[in-house]
Formats: sequence, structure tokens, C-alpha cells
Amino acid sequence: MAMALPETAPGRIIVGMGTCGLAAGAGEVWNAVARETAKLGLATELSRTGCIGMCEHEVLLDVVMPGAPRVTYGHVTPEMVERILAEHVVGGVPVGEWVVGTIRGDAELYPELPFFSRQRRIVLRNCGLIDPERLEDYLGRGGYTALAKALSMPPERVIDEVKLSGLRGRGGAGFATGLKWGFARAAEGTKKYLICNADEGDPGAFMDRSVLEGDPHSVLEGMAIAAHAIGSDEGYIYVRAEYPLAVRRLRTAIAQAEAKGYLGKDIMGRNLSFHIHLKEGAGAFVCGEETALIASIEGERGMPRSRPPFPANKGLWGCPTNNNNVETYANVPWIINQGGAAFAAFGTEKSKGSKVFALTGKVANTGLVEVEMGTSLREIIFDLGGGIVEGKKFKAVQIGGPSGGCLPASLLDTPVDYESLVAAGAMMGSGGMVVLDEDTCMVDFAKFFADFLQKESCGKCVPCREGTVRMWETLERITSGKGEEADLELMEHLAVVMRGASLCALGQTAPNPVLSTMRYFADEYRAHVVEKRCPADVCTQLRFYRVIADKCPGCTKCLKVCPADAITGRAKVIHKIDPLKCTRCGECEAVC
Repeated sequence: MAMALPETAPGRIIVGMGTCGLAAGAGEVWNAVARETAKLGLATELSRTGCIGMCEHEVLLDVVMPGAPRVTYGHVTPEMVERILAEHVVGGVPVGEWVVGTIRGDAELYPELPFFSRQRRIVLRNCGLIDPERLEDYLGRGGYTALAKALSMPPERVIDEVKLSGLRGRGGAGFATGLKWGFARAAEGTKKYLICNADEGDPGAFMDRSVLEGDPHSVLEGMAIAAHAIGSDEGYIYVRAEYPLAVRRLRTAIAQAEAKGYLGKDIMGRNLSFHIHLKEGAGAFVCGEETALIASIEGERGMPRSRPPFPANKGLWGCPTNNNNVETYANVPWIINQGGAAFAAFGTEKSKGSKVFALTGKVANTGLVEVEMGTSLREIIFDLGGGIVEGKKFKAVQIGGPSGGCLPASLLDTPVDYESLVAAGAMMGSGGMVVLDEDTCMVDFAKFFADFLQKESCGKCVPCREGTVRMWETLERITSGKGEEADLELMEHLAVVMRGASLCALGQTAPNPVLSTMRYFADEYRAHVVEKRCPADVCTQLRFYRVIADKCPGCTKCLKVCPADAITGRAKVIHKIDPLKCTRCGECEAVC
């Protein structure tokens, strides 16, 4: 529904104040609006909102006038504010050339934009539409009605409804949420804990951060419903300290919910008490694994533990513990209000509902999208994402985070669901999707993630601690021109050992980027190893520069910029490059 305007206010101005908006200059735009409205004597209401997903168009500014659609302006700068106020707020006519789109209620969210036409927004239902720091905005869109409904149901019935929905954990493993809740409820023990994993550490992923910044109460409500279902009175949100805005808005939301009786003692006058604590993580990727996360909350070094026992039976401080991620909990209020069957009506046979993805890399429309499970990679990247920037060719998409896989153009019609992605050599992960174009070296790309994972390994088990380092060292040799064909066999052998013997999913899935690139881009590996060349011209140690004699005018430009004094010659005489001195920086080619 459209956001209501105060009867006395001549419109409302809303500025996108998520991390993406603030990084693009939303704070300066906010200040400019405040100055100009004061100068014009306007009583226009100024409010904030979170990320609506169009990160490519930030800073976003919305104008809502009585009886008119909500108009969104993109790439707004402080200098544009005066004209928007004068022509739109005062004059009543939108500044057409700056308009990105319009919102006409939930059913018509930017109907003119392909970016939104194929989305199924359940988790993102409120993001970009409400002020995340105003509880009243959340309540105005049906907030906490699902909690009231759940509290009127026996806990077992709540769990059955979640089971009926087919909701699977959105943190990567895809375990059935209802089944997981059932294990925790049936576990012996009077004290039970609930954990929200907000330790989003994948490069290129920002789904959880955006939900926490744009709609924190949906996560709190989902956790409260889960607490009722499993019999917990205490929970933790483990959030990255690198997300200061998310942490601040979570603290605000928790305080608001406690003040209104949606958290704390005797919630809504019922026999349910549930308190939520925030634990700020230091940024260790391995703490995304639930037992390492639990160890970190307990004040120990974040290192995985052997299982069984599983956390549902023996987790935080030895008590039964349920752990889901941000996106999983944010689905729960919608499921309780609309019914598990309504959620199960979306998606595929084994992957129900919708999934949020962060589109990054060489795609035109970077940002957040939420699509129905089973939507193809082609639809996401080309229909919603707008294709590849600068008209270049699509080469691959890396999906599933550092432990995911890289899928080539031949697999663009792969449906995005848990089983299909695993069969293709990737994984769902938490939802990061990095799009690569023809200029990407797939060997170098695999090396980047191998480097990330060997640095993030906790070092507890040998297969992961040593395997990730050896994997990176081998790729370093290959990209430096020192690789041998035996190195390819070595990496395949390492992958088998790491998958079968590593203690946790970090080590077990660490070979995925390497194996998937070796599988689909074998020709690039052979070019590096056998021909000693990088087809994408990315690996500098495989570049070789020489002067083309019949084209060299002896202008001395290359000689002057060479930082290694590898070029000799003089004016009007053909220059030469000493390959032993050349650092392959490319400065000579740039000025030639």
C-alpha cells in the first residue's frame, strides 16, 4: 500500500539511507533537503528508508504527494535538490529526466522497470518502503500480527506450518527449517537458545546487511515466533562489527520492540518471555559456521567443533540451540500470516519460496533482487540485471560465495535451486552472485578465492589448514608462468582430500571455485600451463612486451615512462626492451 501522508504536510520526501545510499552521498542529499525545505518554509516531512535494491541508481530520493504515485529520483546530488523541490513539491510536476520510476502500492512496485517485473518480494517486502527506525511504519504494514497469530497457536502447530512451507535455511546448507525447529523443541533441557547468524562474510554479498538496515523488525518478529516454537527465552544476533549501521538499527529496533511488549517479558500479555542480545563479530569468515559462531559467542576462539552432538541437542553453553540466518527468519512472519501452503506454491518441488541475491560484478543493474526459486540464471542476469556492462560478452557467474562455483554461458539456463546448482558444480550459498565478463581470467579469479579461503581458515584441521595453502600456492605458480601439467592433477587430488577430511564446510567446499573453473574453463588452464600465456591478458607474469621494429618511430615516450629502465634507445632510433628487466607493468604499451 502507498505510504499515507500527514494531512497538514505538503508531501513527503524520503531519502535512501542504507549503506549503499550513504556511500553514494545520501547524507549530503539529506542535509540539502533539510536546508532547502527550511529556506522555502515548507512543512514537508523528511524521512529515511533502507535499500530498495537499486544500488546502481543511488542516491535515491522519493517524493510522495497527496493523491499521486510515489516518484523515485536516481543518482541524486545535493545540487539537484533545489529543482526537485521547486518543480515537484511546490509546482506539482516531476522532473522527468531524473525520474527512475514510480511506486503505486505493493502490487505496482516500479511496474515500468524490468528490474522489478520478475521479482517475488517476500523477504524484501518492506525494504525501501518503510523507515527502519520507526516501529510505527512496520506496524502500519502488518508488523507483529504474525507474532500475535503464532502465540495463539500451539508451538507444534507453528512448526508444522513452517514444515508445510518447505522453507529451507537460506544461509547456504539449505536444511529444512521446520525440521530443525522440531529437533530443538524435542531436545531435552529447560534452557534453550535461539541464534540469528548475521555473520555475512562472502565477498560481493550484502543481502543480510540490507535486510537488517531496511527492515530489522521482520527479523526480530521471526525470531520471536521461533522462540515460541522451540521454547526459548533468550536469543543472540551474531552480527559483523563491520556493519555499524545494521548494528545501530538493530539496537533501536530491539529497544522499540521491548518498549511496546513485542520482546522481553510476557510478550503481548502471553506466557512468553524472549530477550535478544547482540554479539558483534570481528569478521572471521569461519564464524559463519554455526559451531564456530557458538564458540565465538561463548568468548572462545571461533573454531568449528566436531558433530555430533549437533547444536539442536548441545549448542550454546551446552544447551539445545537453534541457529538460522537473517533471511530465514525474515521469511517466517510472511509464512505465518499467509500460510505455509502459500509459500510452498512458489518455487520448485524441493526448493520452495523465493531467494534474495546480491548482483555484483560486470552486470548493468547491480543491487538486490528477490526471485522465485527455479528462476534461471539467464533471467536473473539479463532480464533483471540488464546484461553485461559496455556490451561485452558474458563469461561466467560465480554463485555461492568463496566456496561456490563458477558457471559458464552454456549453463545460463540452469534453474536457481539447491539441487540444480550443486549438480552444476556450484551451490546456493547465502546469495552472492558475481557476474564476470570476457576480460576475466578464470585462473586468476580462482586464485583470488583460494587466497581468501587460506587466510580465513581457522587452522584447526590439517586438510583445510594445509590444503587451502597448497591450493593457493599451486595457482600462484600457474599464473606466474611456472605451472606444470602435474599441478592440475595435484589440485584435483587436494580437492578429494579436503572434501572428505575437513572438519567443517569451509574446508569441504574450499575446492569448489578451483574445480568448477578447471571443469568449465580447462582451455584457460592449459593456456597458462602449456602455452605460458593468459588468454585474458590479466596475469602480468605471462605478458611479454617487444618493440615492433617497422612501427617504432623512436619517439622515446615508452623509454621515459618505464619504471624499470628496461627500454633502451634514443630519438628516431628503434627501441629495445630487456625481458630480464621488464616488470610487465604495461606503462610502455599505454603511451605507445
